[in-house]
Amino acid sequence: MVKQILAAIILVGSVLLAAPTAAAPADDLHALFEEYWANEMEENPFGATSSGVEGYDDKVPSVTPEDHERRREEAQAFYERLEAIDRNELDKEDALSADLLEFILKHDLALAEFNGWRIPFLADTGFHTNFGYVVGATSFRTEEDYENYIERLKGLPGFLEQHMENMRQGLADGFTQPKEILPYIMPSFEAQVKDNAAAHPYYKPFVDMPASISSRRQAALRQEARAVLETQVIPAFARLVEFMEDEYMPGARETLGAYELPNGRDYYTALVKYYTTLDTVTPESIHALGLKEVARIRKEMAGVMAKTGFKGDFKDFIEFLRTDEQFYPKTPEELLERAAWIAKDIDGRLPGYFGKLPRQPYSVEPVPAEIAPNYTTGRYVGAPLSATRGGQYWVNTYALDKRPYYEMTALTLHEAVPGHHLQSALSLEIENAPEFRKDFYPHAFGEGWGLYSEKLGVEMGVYETPYDDFGRLSMEMWRACRLVIDTGIHAKGWTREQAMDYLAENTALSLHNVQTEVDRYIAWPGQALAYKMGELTLWELRRKAERELGDDFDIREFHDAVLTGGGLPLNILRERIDDYIADVKVRAE
Repeated sequence: MVKQILAAIILVGSVLLAAPTAAAPADDLHALFEEYWANEMEENPFGATSSGVEGYDDKVPSVTPEDHERRREEAQAFYERLEAIDRNELDKEDALSADLLEFILKHDLALAEFNGWRIPFLADTGFHTNFGYVVGATSFRTEEDYENYIERLKGLPGFLEQHMENMRQGLADGFTQPKEILPYIMPSFEAQVKDNAAAHPYYKPFVDMPASISSRRQAALRQEARAVLETQVIPAFARLVEFMEDEYMPGARETLGAYELPNGRDYYTALVKYYTTLDTVTPESIHALGLKEVARIRKEMAGVMAKTGFKGDFKDFIEFLRTDEQFYPKTPEELLERAAWIAKDIDGRLPGYFGKLPRQPYSVEPVPAEIAPNYTTGRYVGAPLSATRGGQYWVNTYALDKRPYYEMTALTLHEAVPGHHLQSALSLEIENAPEFRKDFYPHAFGEGWGLYSEKLGVEMGVYETPYDDFGRLSMEMWRACRLVIDTGIHAKGWTREQAMDYLAENTALSLHNVQTEVDRYIAWPGQALAYKMGELTLWELRRKAERELGDDFDIREFHDAVLTGGGLPLNILRERIDDYIADVKVRAE
């Protein structure tokens, strides 16, 4: 499909060159959108598969320093072309799309200056695990699909080698993950090395193959896949583990925060702007806001604790929640069933709060075992509309005595509905918009919406007990603490222990989750700021709409105005809600 798009672009370009008059700004913009998207798919075939774009399922990205420099130059060229288009002559939707692409390119260029490719992994994911998501998004319907997949497996060793070379550059430059958190991340590297190829997660597509493929051909494909895994892929992961143990861990930096990286102060500032989608905030202002939110939520938690009838102080109550068996599942199935029941209950309530609902379904799945130990409590994994599966709400079933029921309602509201699944699936259905917008995920918008959804659950009536409501407040406190901890670690010199103590003292999170979460913030500077910054903006905008519209306020219309345009930076979301308020006022006259 992308090759056809490129051919069409070339044809359009030749026609325009021959035309006696200049193209309209809208035509130039639409051509730019198509070329940008086609280039994105060419440069990132894993992303192409995840987006449901055909023609790339046999390819892996190339990630050498030269590749990254070429991508920076391509982004600069797209940015200059975009800035040359007169947006005053564009209609409202085209102008919005142009603003969104400008945001993407501006931040791509700003972050490219720091060569972040030298650190290609986080605490719970990275280049060594992300292929698992790609496998989940790949279509396995035909013999050709399996042949393409085997070719892609053959390309993985080279992909891993390129990343190791990039990490060696990081070692030489002092641009690495902190040594202190690496022992907790290593299991995700080691899990990719299996004695039995048939037990490797990348072999899973060959377990159940379509009946349309003959049994003889199925057997041959399985044999080839096992051979590629045994002789190429698994040995490559074994070399990666050896590199991590012998080179990376011994040579990694002793410092913790982003400010301690080369040019780290500017790097963290750029990350803060990217993840919050705000140019005006600073680490200092966010830290102060976080402290204020922590104090506010702590008062609410005390009120809900009193409703449970518990006799004791806050610290005693937290210990009770962390240790009493009544709050914890005995089996993975019990936890998954609870999550599925909550999700289905919420599904039935959605029409009262949303005018438009997506057509894509979702399932409840366990976090894959190979990444579960240092993985977060839950996550949403989307799928293109062309996929043979729906979205997936992942629930971590590792260490069940650390997965309390009282967090499950808030977690489900955030990760499934009306949180990430609803938001992401509606983005896939945006009409008359360029393809890049359907995949665009500004963190402050997406994560802010997830956190907004947790509190929306109070209005929806899905919190059944004071313990569930306390779990919600604990989850909100968790995100408020992120503002304090992320800026504390990366800008104020906090230690890992200091951060874990702060999170443990203010939330009911299990101590295992406290450790994995703090390691996540250490490894991923700035991202943890997105949640609260986005959520606070959403509630501010809702209160504004309620105040200005009075009896004309319809919560379904408000939520549709927020979601049906896809992911938006917060300043553009403000403009969109202002337009919605103005439109309602006009209709009411």
